[in-house]
Amino acid sequence: MLGVPALPELDLVREDPLHCAREGGVLAVLIATGDDIGEISRDYGLDLAQVARDQSVGAARTSHTINLPPFLAHDPWAGRPRTIALVGIGDGGPAELRDAGLAAGRAARGKPHLAVAPGRILDTARTAALAEGLLLSAYRMPRRGEPEDAAKAPCPAITISGEPTDLGRVRAGVWGTFLARTLAATPSSVKDPQWFAEQCAALVAAEGNSRLSVEVHDESWLAEHGLEAVLAVGRGSASPPRLVTVRHDGAPGSPTVLVGKGITFDTGGLSLKPREGMVPMKTDMSGAAVVLATVLAVARAGLPVNVVAVLPLAENAIGAAAYRPGDVVRTYDGTTVEVRNTDAEGRMVLADALAWARAEYQPRVVVDVATLTGAATLGLGRGHGALFAPDESLATALAAAGSVHGEELWAMPLVEDYRESLRSDVADIAHIATNDHVKAGAIIAALFLQRFVGEVPWAHLDIAGPGRAGSATPELGPQAGTGFGVRALVEWLSRQSDGRDGLSA
Repeated sequence: MLGVPALPELDLVREDPLHCAREGGVLAVLIATGDDIGEISRDYGLDLAQVARDQSVGAARTSHTINLPPFLAHDPWAGRPRTIALVGIGDGGPAELRDAGLAAGRAARGKPHLAVAPGRILDTARTAALAEGLLLSAYRMPRRGEPEDAAKAPCPAITISGEPTDLGRVRAGVWGTFLARTLAATPSSVKDPQWFAEQCAALVAAEGNSRLSVEVHDESWLAEHGLEAVLAVGRGSASPPRLVTVRHDGAPGSPTVLVGKGITFDTGGLSLKPREGMVPMKTDMSGAAVVLATVLAVARAGLPVNVVAVLPLAENAIGAAAYRPGDVVRTYDGTTVEVRNTDAEGRMVLADALAWARAEYQPRVVVDVATLTGAATLGLGRGHGALFAPDESLATALAAAGSVHGEELWAMPLVEDYRESLRSDVADIAHIATNDHVKAGAIIAALFLQRFVGEVPWAHLDIAGPGRAGSATPELGPQAGTGFGVRALVEWLSRQSDGRDGLSA
């Protein structure tokens, strides 16, 4: 089964974590203007506040590491960590504390223990954000070849102080993020639709949770049930498509359905991508990874919600049977679609999956997640996902849930005037704009998808920008899948029980 990186053990204590620090480990001191770190300075006999000033540590995303030298005799630091990481937290908000946790975790690589001294009393939200950052710092890209240097290994044990918070939920969200990242990082020479489907089944079985269930449907089932758009996209590949559902039955009533684009590799099909654009396309199944990881994280967190992940999985390849520009494809709900660009395949598999899920589950709400358009990346960059929802209250609720975890979603318009550009002379609808003067590619894609959800409350998350890293980061390689959206969706689902999910009762 897929190897998801292990999360560190994380202990939350009420006493000063300095007393929990271990020799050979790291002490991280979080610093903001006005914080009192005098006790730690006195304990070490060092003016750490002056060091922080000299090294300009205090603003968010600033840090400095001190490695204390050994003494030949009468060692004043015996029994204490000899590595001290000074980490700035700016105004000390949750976002700054999440970043501080990432920095502190990086400073403790290769060490057996990390103790984090916040310098102030942290409330529940700030404690959770700090814990999230510390756990996120443990992610490492999977490798095939020589093992990673042990000196760069994540710190396995961390102690922090703060107000009690639900660390189980924090851990579940971070584990889900790690799962989505690891699936995205798996080479497509391994990750075909059948392999992905097998991982879904194995992951559900490994959870041992009676509330979880999984179903895998093969190409024969897809043909029998009329999901011709998924079949068309996968037709050029030697690896046939699959449709997978993973369900968590945590409450009575109609489920929330999450649909994720699962293109296990995207050549562009006959509308071939350039080589450079093809390199990161092993991550084009990130939407499917995110919705799968969300449902499994919900189960781990024990949330009382009824939620289904629907994963249409296909490889968009070139072959004698590949679908072509100019083809007309009939989707599950009977809509005929004129194909004008085989590289716009994600919306095709989503159209089938959305229409099928609407009929199969009668959901209370549907959210789809996809690395769908380069236009979303051009418009919003890597820092925000594009959020489309006809209902403003649903859009607001999703954006608020994302902000809690630094997964920012920006509400975009469903411009009614642009809908005419999807008109086709040979089918019910075209899947890209037929009017070359209408650009707005992310909006056009969202308008196309909206047709397949009917009157069901719906939101579309285009994560083409934040779903992949751009340049390399301390946690991720260039163009790596980020797992963006897992923690936002878990947060949003956790709010369903108290009516803060943006839906009317």
